Amino acid sequence: MNRLHWMGAALAAAALAGCATAPAPAPKAEPAKPAAAPAAAAAPAAAPAPAAQAAAPSAQAREFYVVLPEDGRYYAFGSFKAYQDYLAHGEVPLTRTRIGAGPAGRTVVFAITNDDVRSGQPSVAEQVLDGKLPAAAGFYGEVFKDGRYYVFGELKDLLDFAAFGEVPYSFTDIGAGPNGATVVWVMNKDSFAKGRPAERIERFRQQRQGK
Repeated sequence: MNRLHWMGAALAAAALAGCATAPAPAPKAEPAKPAAAPAAAAAPAAAPAPAAQAAAPSAQAREFYVVLPEDGRYYAFGSFKAYQDYLAHGEVPLTRTRIGAGPAGRTVVFAITNDDVRSGQPSVAEQVLDGKLPAAAGFYGEVFKDGRYYVFGELKDLLDFAAFGEVPYSFTDIGAGPNGATVVWVMNKDSFAKGRPAERIERFRQQRQGK
């Protein structure tokens, strides 16, 4: 091999070696991907529906009166005035009557008002006796029987007495009622332990004084 030929070969080898060590071209940078769109804000929770207005309290019986005369009838009154008018005059101007519908087959005579007639609806006394009008707190009632006033603070006790004529617990004031009538303050097991019913006694007096 002559010198010229050897030098050419050496130059070629050097060129090849330089190609081997040259750094590879940097890869092309990919275009940046757009940032993901922010998630849509969660829709605000629906405002809670306003609470339904509390239903108006059901009607309740604040008072109830019964007269059990010797004729065997059961007279029922939803107001003190109607009850007093009957005791004073022995008559009820407006009535609804249920023959044989009362306790022990008694005929029940309900005192009603002009408003009851116009509306065609049951009177207070009818609703009480039918169990459709519960007693209100502070209920007050009377039964007039055999010339005595029986005074109650519980509707159930009144209805039981009017039906069966029994008084398991009571305080009695002889001659303390109108025209010297005896007044019996009817109690039950629970109320009797609390002593004489001062509020009931006061109401009995005040009603008859027109207060």
